[in-house]
Amino acid sequence: MALSQATAAWEWDKSGYWNDRQRTLCSGGGQTLIKYETVTGFFLQDQPDTDSKKFDYAKNNFGLMNRTYETDARFDPSGVKTQWQRFAYYVNTLNQEADPRTQYKVLFMGRHGEGYHNAAESYYGTPAWNCYYAELDGNGTVTWADARVTEAGAAEAVKAHNFWASQLAAQGQPAIQSYYTSPLTRCLQTANLTFSGLDLPAESPFVPTVKEFLREDISIHTCDRRSSKTYIQTSFPTFKIEAGFTELDELWRGTEGEPEAAQAIRSKALLDDIFSHDDNTWLSFTSHSGQIRSILSVLGHRSFSLSTGQVIPVLVKAQNFRNETATTTSVAWEAEATCHSPPVTSLSNGGCVCSSTTVATNTATATP
Repeated sequence: MALSQATAAWEWDKSGYWNDRQRTLCSGGGQTLIKYETVTGFFLQDQPDTDSKKFDYAKNNFGLMNRTYETDARFDPSGVKTQWQRFAYYVNTLNQEADPRTQYKVLFMGRHGEGYHNAAESYYGTPAWNCYYAELDGNGTVTWADARVTEAGAAEAVKAHNFWASQLAAQGQPAIQSYYTSPLTRCLQTANLTFSGLDLPAESPFVPTVKEFLREDISIHTCDRRSSKTYIQTSFPTFKIEAGFTELDELWRGTEGEPEAAQAIRSKALLDDIFSHDDNTWLSFTSHSGQIRSILSVLGHRSFSLSTGQVIPVLVKAQNFRNETATTTSVAWEAEATCHSPPVTSLSNGGCVCSSTTVATNTATATP
């Protein structure tokens, strides 16, 4: 990679951002298609031998690998810069040297802290949870519809806050420039606890944007049903809400679930929106395990599950191409089976036997 004189300075204002013409038209006109690629070899999470079940971002420098970069000789000839400072300069150089159709961003995707729905699933067990209890608003003692974080979940967010504070002060890690969050309460709380009060640059304050498409994969579970726009505005008055955000949740149906293919389309639309309109390089997504899994898939990243409160950074390369072929824009949703009372027992395939002897046909999976 050749280095121009422009990259010799410590600059943050050039990110390969596409202007309106580049965003909507490619050479010769026509609609565009953004293709995404995970640039591997920089974070432990993209390495095949990293065990997601044992990995903790706070014990591993967010996963940033200890390595050299092509830009080190120019930026750090004396070898005094931190790994994060050298990586940040390298990423900035990638954008400085990229062609007009290409840009690079670093996404920090964090799963919310433990919610009351997670605790309820642990209590009832996954099959019973999926087939009955998750369709209720709560059990009379605890509410898990649009679940809030538990005390343990709040502690996970505080852990992230403290780690970010240390990284910013001691490692010279770049501060997040743009913050995005799911509209579900557990994510709003997690983002607030994680980033509020940090010593941030004046030009990049913590003012997150609430994005509808950052929400969890949408099932019949009430924990996937968001609260009203008015509730979000009242409870988190400093947060921005994206244009077009409806007052009530018009996506949650209560009888049908969003298939994986439909979620992938939603994730791609989310990324296209952000990469087309945000000229910053360092972004934070506060979201859910299922939604982060979907985004990773769209980015071509290997599967990497996140427990509550965990974070995964990804270096993303995005390229804008002329789109010559029509693409699928919708996928039919699917009815989800459920019991009308607590199930009698569970099946080896993860399903439930309902008290009416009707077998629930959905396969139980961990609640995101």
